[in-house]
Parts: sequence; structure tokens; C-alpha cells
Amino acid sequence: MTAFNAVRFRVKPARDQEFLDAHKTIGATWQGLLRANIIKTGDRSYCIIAEWQDMDACIKARPHMISTLNTFRDTLEDLGGGLGVTDPVAGPVVLSMK
Repeated sequence: MTAFNAVRFRVKPARDQEFLDAHKTIGATWQGLLRANIIKTGDRSYCIIAEWQDMDACIKARPHMISTLNTFRDTLEDLGGGLGVTDPVAGPVVLSMK
């Protein structure tokens, strides 16, 4: 069964394009990634939603995700509440709808 992960970010002022550019090559380097989209959820706020072949592929890709995050970490603001600069969640699909 496929799996998804979602990560919420808040970008520092005037750093949006740098944040977006850091994600342009992830499709070529993250094995098991089926598709990924970055959505703009507010002023300087974004969420990446990625679909994986299965949860194992998502878990195996975590070192690549962290490595990619490290290339643009300085563009991000702390989200507060003890979260740090990201708010990630992941899990297998339990119900698929159109």
C-alpha cells in the first residue's frame, strides 16, 4: 500500500525562491518517491506532500530528506512550540478515494 508524508515549513522573509529551488532535484534522488508537491499554505508558509511506493520506501528515504533539509535549513524559521523548523508526519494509506 502506498504511503504519504507531509512536512510543514515557514520560510524566512525573502527566502521563498531559495527554499523552492532546493527541492527541484528530489525526484531523481529519492528512491521510491512516486510524486511530490509543495503547496503554499500562507504568507511564507509551505507544506510538502509526498507519495511513496510504500512506508518502507518513505522510511528508507529519511536520510535523503534530512540531507536535502540541511541544504536549505537556514532559510527556515522555527515553528515554535518545540517543533523546530519542520512539522513532519507520515503514514500508510488506509483509505483511498478519488
